[in-house]
Amino acid sequence: MTQTPASHASTTTQPPIYLEDLTAGDQFTSGEHAMDEAQITSFAAQFDPQPFHLDDAAARDTLFGGLAASGWHTAAITMRLQVTSGLPIAGGIIGAGGELSWPRPTRASDVLHVVSEVIKVTPSRSKPDRGMVSVRSETRNQHGDVLQVATVRIVVPRRPGASKAAPA
Repeated sequence: MTQTPASHASTTTQPPIYLEDLTAGDQFTSGEHAMDEAQITSFAAQFDPQPFHLDDAAARDTLFGGLAASGWHTAAITMRLQVTSGLPIAGGIIGAGGELSWPRPTRASDVLHVVSEVIKVTPSRSKPDRGMVSVRSETRNQHGDVLQVATVRIVVPRRPGASKAAPA
């Protein structure tokens, strides 16, 4: 299952996806989000007030060589893109843990989108109404550069009534 919705900022109109709908290898591509300097500095001022996130001139003499978005800002935008257009999981995206890395900085000129792939689907043995799904997501810019990699486990519900029909 590959889904590529149109770019938009509103809630997805795709039908919700349940555990039974997912298999390893399924891919999803989100809409886009255009970054700019005001977003980067506003987020940083509130949540990650370090010079390389707040001021381009100050950032030039750092590892980043110029203004860079906080990794947490990139993560927050990634979540927004997945919720609104990338992973239409029934009941929402409920995280159960994961791993996150930022191989390249996000810049003010970047246009972000997220490409996600289902790695593993595991029905719960103790809670027949749900399962655990491992998903690997890459947040990329308009050039295809990978700016963030997240491998997470999410709780995904079974289709209503499916747990009654599932073997014990």
